[in-house]
Amino acid sequence: MAAHTIAPRTLVALISSVMVAACAGESLSQDLPRLRLEQTIELGPVKGRIDHLAIDLTGNRLFVAELENGSVSAVDLATGAVAHRISGLAEPQGVGFLPDRNELVVASGDGTVRFYDGGDLTVRGEIDLGEDADNVRIDPADGTIIVGYGGGALAVIDPNSRALLRTIALPSHPESFRLDPAKRRAFVNLPGAGKLAVVDLATVQISAMRGAGYAANYPLLFDASSNAVMVVYRLPARMVISDADSGVVRQDLGVCGDSDDLFLDDKRQRIYVSCGSGDIDVFEAADGVFKRVSRVKTRSGARTSLFVPEIDRLFVAARADNGRPAAILVYRPE
Repeated sequence: MAAHTIAPRTLVALISSVMVAACAGESLSQDLPRLRLEQTIELGPVKGRIDHLAIDLTGNRLFVAELENGSVSAVDLATGAVAHRISGLAEPQGVGFLPDRNELVVASGDGTVRFYDGGDLTVRGEIDLGEDADNVRIDPADGTIIVGYGGGALAVIDPNSRALLRTIALPSHPESFRLDPAKRRAFVNLPGAGKLAVVDLATVQISAMRGAGYAANYPLLFDASSNAVMVVYRLPARMVISDADSGVVRQDLGVCGDSDDLFLDDKRQRIYVSCGSGDIDVFEAADGVFKRVSRVKTRSGARTSLFVPEIDRLFVAARADNGRPAAILVYRPE
């Protein structure tokens, strides 16, 4: 009998599908309601993929990066409607809001980082990073803006002068990254390398490279209270929780497919994982151990989300599909 071999890529896909199916089966007996769809805010004529979200708590607004539509919407949460839309952008991806300056930061695929007045949303300034400006984070330690971009780098920007202070070189394009202001470090997902980089922000050097043997790691979360890093992979669909200092794995859990964001609900000791499969997986901790307790249906392709603990809401961005317009799905934890 002739021997048959399976290509590595096919093997990974098979393993992924089997593991996801197995994990879905395991969760059925534990499936309990944890999130309630409270509101659907239609975004109007917005086409294609939607990327990241940011909140303006004082103005009660949600900013939505409408990547394929080339726009950023400002949603008035009081009225549940789009109050303003910035158009003419080249693949806006990352958004951040500076409350002390009342300023919006938008990072786009063409490499630009633009600063907008929080009132009338007119342009205040711009920096050109070259290409693929993506995730935006505000460092609570010093107020600087950190943007992942290009073939592999983090840009540190002074919000006052809107000038580039320094860059931190990485081996491939960074996706989600999180900051640990107390220890002056950043945890950075590098899906091109299938690794998590630990960056020393003081020396601007990589201090460690970690991997779990999985691929396509996009969402990432750092929890200072438990000193844990949560990384979600797409191939296979797994969430790996590890010690932030040593990298030792604490848990390895199955999750929904095509994930893009995850957030910690510290009040309830929960993790919310939003996935393009059209699901939100809800994990709860008991004695420091997380267990999936619910899988909430959303919409196919609704990958990006934002949990805002100050108002106790989870916002999920849903692209237009099957005749339904693009929308923000607003969930209330229960």
